[in-house]
Amino acid sequence: MRRSFLRNAPLLLIASLALSSAGWAQKSNAPQTSKAKASPAQMSGKSAVDGSKSANVADAYYHYMLAHEYEEMSSVYGRPEYAEKASQQYHQALAEDPDSKYLKSHLAELYFQTGRIKDAIVAAQEEVKSNPDDLEAHKLLAQIYLQSISNDQQDNQMAQQMLNLAIGEYQKITALEPGKIPDHIMLGRLYAANHQMDKAEAEFQKAYQIDPSSEETILSVARFYSEQGDNAKAIATLKSVTAADQTPRIEYALGLSYDQLKEPTKAIAAYQRALQLDPDNPEIEKPLAKDLFAAHQFDQALQVYQDLVSSEPNNGKAYLRISDIERHDGRFQQAYDNLMKAKAITPDSVEIAYDQGLLADALGHFEEAEGIFKKLVAISDHPSNIYSPDEKSDRYLFLDRLASVYREQNKVDQAIAVYEKMALLGHDYAERAYQSEVDTYGSAHQYAKAEGAAQEAVQKMPNDQAMKLLLAGEMADNGKVQDALKLEKSLLTGKPDDRAVYLSMAQIETRLNHWKQASNDLKKAEKLAKTNDDKVYVDFLRGVLEEREGHMDNAEAEFRKVLSIDPTNSITLNYLGYMMADRSENLPQALAMIQKAVKLDPLNYAYLDSLGWAYFKMGNFAEAEKNLRQACERDSTDPTVHDHLGQLYEKTGHLKKAAEQWELSLTEFAHTLPADAEPGELSKVQKRLDRVRVRLAKETPSPTVTPQ
Repeated sequence: MRRSFLRNAPLLLIASLALSSAGWAQKSNAPQTSKAKASPAQMSGKSAVDGSKSANVADAYYHYMLAHEYEEMSSVYGRPEYAEKASQQYHQALAEDPDSKYLKSHLAELYFQTGRIKDAIVAAQEEVKSNPDDLEAHKLLAQIYLQSISNDQQDNQMAQQMLNLAIGEYQKITALEPGKIPDHIMLGRLYAANHQMDKAEAEFQKAYQIDPSSEETILSVARFYSEQGDNAKAIATLKSVTAADQTPRIEYALGLSYDQLKEPTKAIAAYQRALQLDPDNPEIEKPLAKDLFAAHQFDQALQVYQDLVSSEPNNGKAYLRISDIERHDGRFQQAYDNLMKAKAITPDSVEIAYDQGLLADALGHFEEAEGIFKKLVAISDHPSNIYSPDEKSDRYLFLDRLASVYREQNKVDQAIAVYEKMALLGHDYAERAYQSEVDTYGSAHQYAKAEGAAQEAVQKMPNDQAMKLLLAGEMADNGKVQDALKLEKSLLTGKPDDRAVYLSMAQIETRLNHWKQASNDLKKAEKLAKTNDDKVYVDFLRGVLEEREGHMDNAEAEFRKVLSIDPTNSITLNYLGYMMADRSENLPQALAMIQKAVKLDPLNYAYLDSLGWAYFKMGNFAEAEKNLRQACERDSTDPTVHDHLGQLYEKTGHLKKAAEQWELSLTEFAHTLPADAEPGELSKVQKRLDRVRVRLAKETPSPTVTPQ
């Protein structure tokens, strides 16, 4: 907008006056109202033995002394009438000695200190006019102009006029005193505020040439370039300082510049050097910790955040980030405790409330988590259903977490109701909502309802390829294989979008043990893969196909290919780790893979089951039980988890518990799709249950019959 600079120029200018960076704001040297008393000779600027003017000077000095005392009283007591009396006395002093630069200067300063800016300007201008080479008079007048610019009552035209006048004064000041760095820096800033960038740069360079090692100069020049968006020049200026002349402020500014260029590694190094020069400075620790956290260097970030809260115990943001790191490391109780410290400092933070819900869920406190997410959903609700993009994103997160907590408690209907609200957010969110509805019904073995939800999705979004593929998958699961494949083939267009169709067809064929067809579909999908993510997914599905076909070495090779491209692919880490653990192969490596997957997704019940099973295979039964029980708490409908718990309890001599788990496993198998069950697993579980029942019968003593 045209008015934007003129309206904000005073604020921009005054904000730029500080020479420090961020947390090192220096105290300004504001004019003091208390001044040392002058001698008559100093006051008049003439010799005290000048007989022709001695009487006038004496009278002037008398009035000056009264003015000085009234000025002191005005400063101490804050009473404006004393300032007025001081002004009157200065005028009487000037009547006796009208040529005194000293009196004129002090009168102008009195006006300035008491807010009479116009009078101050007039008085200072008269002094400059009568003494054009008086450096102090020019400085006072320049200071008055700067103060006028910062006056919020000034209109835009007046602010611009004051800016121009201030520039004029500093031009004269730098001419009278060319070797002073602060004067050139101030003139440079004024030019910049007036959009005279070439002149601004020239003044900053003059300051730099006077003393290239000056911290004040280096920071000012670098800040100028940074404000112009030329961070490369800012960095070059900051790096021009020799190691011996480096200061924490310069290193700190260098870190900020690297942050602007999105170079966190270099920013971190600069902040660390600044911290070495100025240990425990919280203003350095804050951006350092933030960058370490963003770079996933959590151990170092945690140390810095802990140092930060020791010096700033009311820093809620630091406690929040400590909690985030501990949650990432799986230390949920410690994370919860530190989050409560953050909440005590910032009780109304939505981010803290959301994290509290996540941690309550992770700790198995489902009722607490449910209550928190219900509240967040309620406060994010707009009756008009009109949301900004950010509001939609937040509401989606709240709804998704609430539905997940309902699913963990097997509250299927409540979860579905939440997903229905999610669908109202619009197309992309509706896709996720319907996918989640189908998954929820499928996990609860309500396969007809899952297909019904997919049918509804297609009706609501008839041109959506993803929803039609979702429906095809559910049709195949319900035995309508040919209809499902027919629907998917109808979606082929000979365009790049066919990739998704071939992937879906490959998954259906794999579940039906149609190995050759599945392999051919994956090859076609691979030809249409463009990005690394596209290729990784094809490799993963090919690994699943090889594993289902019994080609374990080939499966492992495909999974390792995925991990060579994407080492943090949690689903692959879990799949390969479980496959190795189940066969008791390279158990330490299998455990490490699964642990990494759990760290990436700590609430995933399947990963927790894999972790428990790996511990079982290694003979660590305590950790095995802990993780298998957590997996079962998060999804009690998976027959494999119950089977694993049963085998653990049998191994540890808890035969009744083993029998209970195998009975639950058989119940869940009875409701599970054949494609989701490993061949022969059902009969194996039945044999285990029969075996333990026999043992229990042998261990139970027969009832004693009492003779009649």
